[in-house]
Amino acid sequence: MDDPNLHKNKIFQKRLSERQKLVKQLLSHGHIKSDIVKHAMEKVPREEFLPLEQKPYAYSDRPLPIGKGQTISAPHMVAIICESLSLKEGMKVLEIGTGFGYNAAVVAEVIGETGKLYSIERVESLHNIAKETLIRTGYSNVNLVLGDGTLGIPEAAPFDRIYLTAAAPYVPETLKNQLNAGGKILAPVGEIDLYQELILMEKISDNEFKTFNLGGVAFVPLIGEHGW
Repeated sequence: MDDPNLHKNKIFQKRLSERQKLVKQLLSHGHIKSDIVKHAMEKVPREEFLPLEQKPYAYSDRPLPIGKGQTISAPHMVAIICESLSLKEGMKVLEIGTGFGYNAAVVAEVIGETGKLYSIERVESLHNIAKETLIRTGYSNVNLVLGDGTLGIPEAAPFDRIYLTAAAPYVPETLKNQLNAGGKILAPVGEIDLYQELILMEKISDNEFKTFNLGGVAFVPLIGEHGW
């Protein structure tokens, strides 16, 4: 009879090897640029943030369905988010669209124990799964909120960084207003047909932003008062 613990260990080692291979691939393609993002993506087990049927594909560099019409972002996009925002230890960050919590776990690793991460999810079942998974995998310091992400969290503002994991018709003013001076917000902006531009905005002053277009992306639509 096969030893179940031996079988589990083989699966663990296989997935660890796949994760390390993926990180090397992201480094070679220039998606990962810093050691802090490299270490975060090496540490977070993406398979734990996927439905059972998707776990075998955890380290393919593509988005995967997680139910309710939502997806988990491709690993290269998670790396791009972290690098584009120049995340550092100790930052206060707001995520719009928790999903199953993978992106949040990577960001939590980057900003460390001295950082604060808030994440909003509008779908209750996904919010509940993310909460359980983040606690189980050791990320109990992520503050999860169930609600309309387009409204942000005014009572917790201001934030050093804000990013959206769903595409909006425009960058909501509600979120721009919750950003610190010198802060950055990253959002997919464009049509609802799954093709948008990744827009990075840096807040120069209360009413002034410097805007950068980082290229084409494809995200699910942002639903809410200031979304679709």
